[in-house]
Amino acid sequence: MQNVTADDVAAAAGVSRWTVNRAFKKDASISPRTRTKVLEAAERLNYVPDLHAAALASTRSNLVALLIDDFANPHKLVMLERLTRALRTRGWDTLLVNTLDPDDAAPALMNASQRRVDATILIGLQFDDEVLEAAHKARRFKKLIIFARSSENPETISICVDDVAATREIARYVLNRGYRQPLYLAGPRTTSAHLLRKETFAGIWMEERGFQPESHAVDAYDPQLSAEVVYAALAQRAAADRPDILVCENDALALGAIDTIRHRLGLDVPGDIAVIGFDDVPQASSHNYRLTTYRQPLTEMAEYLVDVLESAETTNLDRAFLGRLVVRESA
Repeated sequence: MQNVTADDVAAAAGVSRWTVNRAFKKDASISPRTRTKVLEAAERLNYVPDLHAAALASTRSNLVALLIDDFANPHKLVMLERLTRALRTRGWDTLLVNTLDPDDAAPALMNASQRRVDATILIGLQFDDEVLEAAHKARRFKKLIIFARSSENPETISICVDDVAATREIARYVLNRGYRQPLYLAGPRTTSAHLLRKETFAGIWMEERGFQPESHAVDAYDPQLSAEVVYAALAQRAAADRPDILVCENDALALGAIDTIRHRLGLDVPGDIAVIGFDDVPQASSHNYRLTTYRQPLTEMAEYLVDVLESAETTNLDRAFLGRLVVRESA
């Protein structure tokens, strides 16, 4: 069976070929009556527009590459859902790339740059300064967006929560509740796309209490790895030497910490050790955890990202958002 073309639809609808093309574009200038006539003719003929050909004829493909890693972190799935929903609602398609490990980050980024995408969005830990610099030397990216992290690279666009403001709110809560011996549980440190939570909390605690809080790092935002680090840090301690609260850089670390405190150390949360997280993943509100945490405004952040995609501007697009502290029983 011969493929139906835009010319066939144009003849059936009594319009030009260019009017057919405009009828399938979301923001094209065309009257509702003419659009309806074209779409009805297309339906009768079983016509499906060739999106690739349409993209080649346009300066915009309405396709973005989304590079993501660290799927052990449940917050990544929430971010992925919010982002793809915002993109699809406003007519954007997504090329999803799982960057498997640090060595895969640079090849994945360069591969994305060879596709006809309008922007590349990075969500993860593996995009350091060297990788970003190499990507920009290729000069193939229209927009390179770091989502949910800040970046010092001037050629990227950062869309993230305001880590400093958020951590100040968390630290003030910890101080006001009377906790005196916090342990900060941090994730992996990166050299470009990073968080400012550990440094901010430590600075506030030093200013208010006169000493640096104890801290430990976990190599990935993985609840199981977090559980092992917390067990190693606390298993041999007497009650008087234990922290009274674990302040965790995100919820993935907090969930693993709670599991260890309760099920391996036999202690009570929050009676023996309180726990506070960051992100408000779906598990945080479950009866198993009831985690006090900081909720990022992901829907608002995702909508702004699409605004950035649709903007003709290329500078001064960084934006940091304010979320809110969600208080539950864990702290």
